[in-house]
Amino acid sequence: MSRFDSNPFVDPVDVNPFQDPSVTQVTNPGMERTEEFNPFSARALDNLNETTIPAQYGSQPAVLQPTVEPSPQATAAAVQTELLKQQEELEKKAAELQRKEEELQSRDTAMGRQNNWPPLPKLCPIKPCFYQDFNEEIPVEYQRVCKMMYYLWMYHCVTLFLNLLACLAFFTVDPQNGVDFGLSILWFLLFSPGALICWYRPVYKAFRSDSSFSFFFFFFIFSFQVIVYIIQSVGIPRWGNSGWITSISVIRSDLAVAVFMMIVAGFFTVNAVLSIILLKMVHGKYRRTGASFQKAQQEFSQGVVTNRTFQTAASSAVQGAFQ
Repeated sequence: MSRFDSNPFVDPVDVNPFQDPSVTQVTNPGMERTEEFNPFSARALDNLNETTIPAQYGSQPAVLQPTVEPSPQATAAAVQTELLKQQEELEKKAAELQRKEEELQSRDTAMGRQNNWPPLPKLCPIKPCFYQDFNEEIPVEYQRVCKMMYYLWMYHCVTLFLNLLACLAFFTVDPQNGVDFGLSILWFLLFSPGALICWYRPVYKAFRSDSSFSFFFFFFIFSFQVIVYIIQSVGIPRWGNSGWITSISVIRSDLAVAVFMMIVAGFFTVNAVLSIILLKMVHGKYRRTGASFQKAQQEFSQGVVTNRTFQTAASSAVQGAFQ
C-alpha cells in the first residue's frame, strides 16, 4: 500500500508515463543514438569489400604431368621380355607338335596301319607310298573340298595324257612338230607326280593337321599351276601343248586332228576354271582354320630346328669351327 495514501480524500498523485526510465533514456539528447543502417551506402560496401574472404577448396587444381620417355635400358628389357615370351610360345608349340606326331605314330603302330595309296596289287614290287583316308584323317567340314582337289589332280593327269595323244596325232600330220610331241611326253611324266607331291599332298596335310605352313606352300605352288593351265589352254606353238592356237592352225591340214586337239584345249580350259574355283574354296576354308603367316613361320622354324639332318649338320659345323 506504498503507492496509495491511507486518506481516501486526498487528491491522487499524478503519474507521468513519460518519466519512465526506459523512455527517458531514448529521448535524452545527451545519449548516443544508434545510426540507421543502410546496406547500400558507400561505407557499408567498403566494409563488405574489406571483410570478403574467398572460398577455400581442399583439392588442388589439375596439373599436366610431363611425359617421361623410357630409357634405353627399359626398352631393351621390354624387348628381351617379349623375346622370352615368344621363345616360350615356340617351345610350347614344338612340344605340342611333337606330342601329336608321337600320338599319330603310336596309333598307326597300334592299328598296324600301312600305306594304301596308290592302290597297287600285292604282287607288284612297288609298294604304296602314302596313306590316304578322307573319313578318318580329314574333318567333316573339309572332306568335300579335299576330295574335289583329289579329283582335280586325276582330271589333270587325264588331260596331260590326252595332250600327249593329241601331240602324237599332230606329229603324224606334220613330222616337223616332233618338238611338241617330245615336250608332251615330258610334261606328262613330270607334272603328273609333281602335281601330286607339290600341291595335292600339301593341301591334304593342311586339312589333316591344320598346318599353316602346308597351306602357304599349297597356295604358292598352286598359283603357278593355275598360270600353267592358262598357258596350256592358249596353246603356244612349240611348247608341247595342244591348246586353242595350235588346234586352230591344224584345221587346214587335218580336220579330225584339229577337232581332237580342240577337245584337249577344252580340257585345259576346264582345268584352269576349276583350279581358280577350288583355289578360292580352299582359301575360304583356310580363313576359318585360324592359320596365319606367323604360324607358318613358326612351324617352318620348328621343323628346321627339330630336323635331325639339320641338327647333325649344325653340330658338325660347330665341331669343325672349334677344331
